[in-house]
Amino acid sequence: MTAWPKSFYAFGANLLTAGAEWRLRQKRSALGAQKRTFAVLTGRLATTAFWRDAGVAAAMSYDHFQARVAPRGYAQLEPAIARMRRGEANVLWPGRCAFFAVAAGTTGGPVKSLPVTGEMLGHFRRAGLDSLLYYTVRVKHAAVFRGRHLYLGGSTALTPLADAQPHQAYAGDLSGIATLNLPAWVEKHFYEPGAAIARLADSPEKLAALVARTRALDITLLAGRPHWALLVAAALRASSGPGTGPITNLQALWPNFECFIHGGAPIGPFQDELRAALGPTVKFHEVYPAAEGFIAAQDVEPGSGLRLLTDVGIFYEFIPMADFDESRLEQLGGKVVPLDGVKTAVDYALLLTTPAGLARYVIGDVVRFTSLEPPRLMYVGRTQLKLDARGDNVTEKELTDALVGVCRRNGWSIVNFHVAPLFAHSLTGQNRRRHEWWVELRPGTAITPTGPTLVVELDLALQKLHGGYAARRKAGTLEAPAVRLVMPGVFEHWLRFRHKWGAHYTLPRYSGDRLIADELAQITRFARD
Repeated sequence: MTAWPKSFYAFGANLLTAGAEWRLRQKRSALGAQKRTFAVLTGRLATTAFWRDAGVAAAMSYDHFQARVAPRGYAQLEPAIARMRRGEANVLWPGRCAFFAVAAGTTGGPVKSLPVTGEMLGHFRRAGLDSLLYYTVRVKHAAVFRGRHLYLGGSTALTPLADAQPHQAYAGDLSGIATLNLPAWVEKHFYEPGAAIARLADSPEKLAALVARTRALDITLLAGRPHWALLVAAALRASSGPGTGPITNLQALWPNFECFIHGGAPIGPFQDELRAALGPTVKFHEVYPAAEGFIAAQDVEPGSGLRLLTDVGIFYEFIPMADFDESRLEQLGGKVVPLDGVKTAVDYALLLTTPAGLARYVIGDVVRFTSLEPPRLMYVGRTQLKLDARGDNVTEKELTDALVGVCRRNGWSIVNFHVAPLFAHSLTGQNRRRHEWWVELRPGTAITPTGPTLVVELDLALQKLHGGYAARRKAGTLEAPAVRLVMPGVFEHWLRFRHKWGAHYTLPRYSGDRLIADELAQITRFARD
């Protein structure tokens, strides 16, 4: 095989950028792309045992699909996925599946084993490239392709599935599976930290090896979850070679470093700290990946939502959260709307039909459209995580925005936080309800943070952001929040105790129960009010 020089790939990137810019500016409807995707997917699904029995037929109309095929969650598909893991062919997708992504989602959620077919790997490759080209279109150059790309993903060490014998099948982290299936030219010319380090589990040893390998490279792009990027940046800034002084930020170490790709967790709590750690001119580029599919990517400046990837092999549907009830998914088919039925400023549960054999699959995310042409959306929370049983319906985005706003005004940096309901009985026998915030802030600020200050400011911020919260506070059915400021390291201790410390884990920002909050209380020895 010809070993093309890297300049050839940089030239190709310029051509692809021009093509991506042309596609983004075309008036071709995203609805047309979705119609074509629907026809392809249903044609393939109709050849499988499970979906044929579930009512999928080749060349069926969307109306028939909506009427015949019920929405499903992971529990309804788990028996079929187990058959695939045992090597059975033509269950949810034509042929046998060789890879299964083990996905816990946010920590505390159920562990899922999701099929990753060859066609699904193709989806991830195409969506990943498109998302990067959206960046080059936005900044109007492709210089990011002239250096190495450092990806902070999970381990590429996969576990063989013994039950699949004599067929070979493996389970592991999705990012590890995707890395093992990168094109050879990507691995040779762009991918870091290299195959040997990528096999290691997240550990101090892996971090040290990553620092040693990459500190002298020409890194132009860093991709990963915000909290893990900060950890890697701290380790790199602390490293030094003979005759070198302290490294102020990663741009001082890598002069051509220009892009940080982030997804998997809201960047708001970490944005100021990331800016200081990465460098003053690094551009942030947001993507919306999930184990079930690569959903959206930033195509304009921040704050406008992420552009839905409508032509990379996934068909999207949506259930208004006003109609959503996870206990009766199979009865909600008539409430589901396709892309041409959505509205802005409405919260929807997201459903995907994918080339991994998932159809009308509720992934557990709640999204809100910011524009329809082109379709752009934002992630606002999880369907399974409800903060208050009586429903002020505060979302993860609103909680995050409130805390970020308060901390930014006071010059505080957020390490981590979690919000849970707190229930108690008053002397009159009435239930008192409030939100309990567990917050870890970075030490060493000019203004010392205190719980009472946070209580007042968070309460006012949430009342401005959410009318339902404000109404319940005014009516006296919801009390002012309680704030627990914890010592440095508490959240890391909890994550390590739960074996959830790593680049691909995310702590739930809020929960309708007290499982995490009570464990944090045991660690910190806070007593309940």
